[in-house]
Amino acid sequence: MNKLRIIIADDERPAREFLKALLRGFDTVDLVGEAENGADAVELIKSVKPDLALLDLQMPEVSGLEVVRLLSKNQMPLVAFVTAYDEYAVQAFELNAIDYLLKPVERARLHATLERASERLEHDDWRDSETEKLREMDKALNAGPLERIPVKVREDILLVPVGDIASIVADGELLHLTTAKNQKYTINYRLKDIETRLDERQFVRLSRGALANLEMIERVSPMPGGTYVVTMKNGQEIASSRLQSKILRSKLLKL
Repeated sequence: MNKLRIIIADDERPAREFLKALLRGFDTVDLVGEAENGADAVELIKSVKPDLALLDLQMPEVSGLEVVRLLSKNQMPLVAFVTAYDEYAVQAFELNAIDYLLKPVERARLHATLERASERLEHDDWRDSETEKLREMDKALNAGPLERIPVKVREDILLVPVGDIASIVADGELLHLTTAKNQKYTINYRLKDIETRLDERQFVRLSRGALANLEMIERVSPMPGGTYVVTMKNGQEIASSRLQSKILRSKLLKL
């Protein structure tokens, strides 16, 4: 029987040591790495490709949830979040069937998590279902509008304030973010998912594949066929679709 390959991520060393000591009591697991922050956890997951990641939910700067956002579906392991008691978070975990461990972690509860992880890995579609559940839980936990978006810049994770973003343009499973200063970043995320996380009073959809920050729009130029070209303050030009052009006219272009 193959051992369950596990990584742990927690910004508190005593918490990591406690988890490691618990895991050493199971002969069915193999601890293949540990990280002391979310950014390191992302790189660790990409490099060692664990079966299961035990992620502290409340790590500063890059939280356990943000670790998940920075991974593509093909990079996603099974995930169990480790958290101090948070009733709202626990409800979201249970609603979406995402595993969680309350601090201080109990051996019996950890054993149940390991058993569930082993069972899930036996299903061929576990990665698809796990990714979808994590995305749904992410939305449940973050009902309020996003304030910043974590992006990878070489070896660092940069937290880009949403207010600095001029546009978000989809390209397959990638999103290209362009800021007011024309800085460009790419993340793995679905446009429809990030749209639900943004303040609808701040961002408007211009087409099936593009969102724009209303505060960054400089002018709207009519085109043949009833569409528009929207020019942003950073000089970027984005074509609006016919359907979204109608919405622009009714919502934005009338006094």
